[in-house]
Amino acid sequence: MSSLLRSRLISSKNILRNINYTRQFSSTSSNMVKVLADLKLFLKVLAVLYKGGQAAQEEPRLLGTIENSLGISDWLKKEGHEFIVTDDKEGPNSEFQKHIADAEILVTTPFHPGYLTADLIDKAKNLKLCVTAGVGSDHIDLNAANKKNITVAEVSGSNVVSVAEHVVMSILLLVRNFVPAHEQIVSDDWNVAEIARNAFDLEGKTIGTVGCGRIGYRVLERLQGFNCKELLWFDYTDLPEDKKKEEFKRVEKLEDMLAKCDVVTINCPLHEKTKGLFNDEMISKMKKGAWLVNTARGAICDRDAVKKALESGHLNGYAGDVWDVQPSPKDHPWRHAFNTLGGGNGMVPHYSGTTLDAQARYANGAKDIIQRYFAGKEQEPANLIVVNGDYASKAYGQRDNKNKATGQKPAGP
Repeated sequence: MSSLLRSRLISSKNILRNINYTRQFSSTSSNMVKVLADLKLFLKVLAVLYKGGQAAQEEPRLLGTIENSLGISDWLKKEGHEFIVTDDKEGPNSEFQKHIADAEILVTTPFHPGYLTADLIDKAKNLKLCVTAGVGSDHIDLNAANKKNITVAEVSGSNVVSVAEHVVMSILLLVRNFVPAHEQIVSDDWNVAEIARNAFDLEGKTIGTVGCGRIGYRVLERLQGFNCKELLWFDYTDLPEDKKKEEFKRVEKLEDMLAKCDVVTINCPLHEKTKGLFNDEMISKMKKGAWLVNTARGAICDRDAVKKALESGHLNGYAGDVWDVQPSPKDHPWRHAFNTLGGGNGMVPHYSGTTLDAQARYANGAKDIIQRYFAGKEQEPANLIVVNGDYASKAYGQRDNKNKATGQKPAGP
């Protein structure tokens, strides 16, 4: 029995003494469950995950799906808790909005996020803990969560290797003009000149990362072997002394870095100061013909500004897996945004941080967060985003932390 359940049993002792056990429990066990639920001895846990279909049935390691439910369904039910799993998250009649009203724990993922707005938080009378199975909790109104004293935690570090590798892959497929070349083959065509006219080497290029945290830093590490001209980074906090490398050069002003870079990769969180950061004006500061990679959050880039820059030739390519709305609508401009030669589109569904390896990490991490909540134990500081009505992490912008929270995430790994 968890300490949370034990404490709730003790607090309900006087109420239970007054229950007529014969009348309540003699007919069916469902009566017992109802009474215990009314006393809040067992919790309601709501998970918003993506539908896996046949793939999830054939591959049990697809833990982020509704079918495999992070591998915690049997455990939660054995503990006696109610576990609701759904992919239905849009609109007032969705399962998400129906069950958020009385759920105590909400589990979501960045890949199929349940957008927890201030209005929904106000309606969620029992909500105490929001768990992001993965990294990135911008789908939650964090200011509203603070007002309601709701803890928001995520599985810090679970995606860093997976996303960093995806960034490097995206850079290469843009610079080497890979997608149009592959499309030639599958369409039974062959025209080397049409591909080679816009294919380049990564060697000798200047690469810059916006954000040099756990992912941005690993991107720079992985690029070292390509003999790039310069590896630059911009962040509002400095790297720890033991992580500074002569090859990694900090640029104090973002616009100065953009003007130098052949490739820019965005690896910063989405918050008030980064939403819409790459708009017409910011993109105009980039070198003409540069490539832009975004695996952070789609809303950091203005959808129309990106498409316009591609069509004008100011950007030679845009790649990533994050969209400002997920799933992205069929008419989203990034689905059909191309450079002046008809290439330069490296967009894919949001999957960089949900490889099978990453899913094992974030499923285990989500369970640990929930277990700690049940047991009344402190959460791992690095996993905390907001707690006790305050920000525990600087990952969502520079904040004044009134409680001196320890879950800070500075630049570097």
